[in-house]
Amino acid sequence: MSEGPTEWVFGEPVGVGPWPGHWPDDPRYDETLLAEGDRRNVVDAYRYWSREAVVADLDSRRHGFHVAIENFQHDHNIGTVVRTANAFAARAVHIVGRKRWNRRGAMVTDRYQHVLHHPDIGSLVEFARSAGLAIVGVDNTPGSVRVESAALPASCVLVFGQEGPGLTEDARAAADLLVSIAQFGSTRSINAGVAAGIVMHSWVRDHADLETAW
Repeated sequence: MSEGPTEWVFGEPVGVGPWPGHWPDDPRYDETLLAEGDRRNVVDAYRYWSREAVVADLDSRRHGFHVAIENFQHDHNIGTVVRTANAFAARAVHIVGRKRWNRRGAMVTDRYQHVLHHPDIGSLVEFARSAGLAIVGVDNTPGSVRVESAALPASCVLVFGQEGPGLTEDARAAADLLVSIAQFGSTRSINAGVAAGIVMHSWVRDHADLETAW
């Protein structure tokens, strides 16, 4: 069974072709990928590994933060958020509101990233409290602390709102900490997918072991 679509750069397939020589005696490897080549959007360390093996290894390396994004208007940024969460090894991504979301921007990374659904903010809050996670709302709103100077909790869920309106009032009320991103230009706000990447990287700078990065 194919493990995913071919990745292309400038019209040329990337990745590796069929495994040369004798196949490795390792259960992590996928026989179809060994035979046909691995053109997936994965780092070289995971070439030829089955999807299940990649997920299992990522589960042993995931960080202590979760990411949540509100999806009441079918936000097109969710795919980007999922892809970035995968890059930074978030524990899970939580979609709040509509269950359907545009997967195009995820670039198939949702196959390797745990993505959970909550019908409303109350459900997300219940999950966070039961898991011992602080709730960090991200919004450019009065009362927010600059993320550049804030101390993000090691175990938390970073909550992002819709493109445009930002976090709902319920999400802001539930937050243990509200942070914003310093801006210096004329625009009122930055893209929600970009904001998510900035705040995730802030968490990584504070808490991640950079020696384990690829």
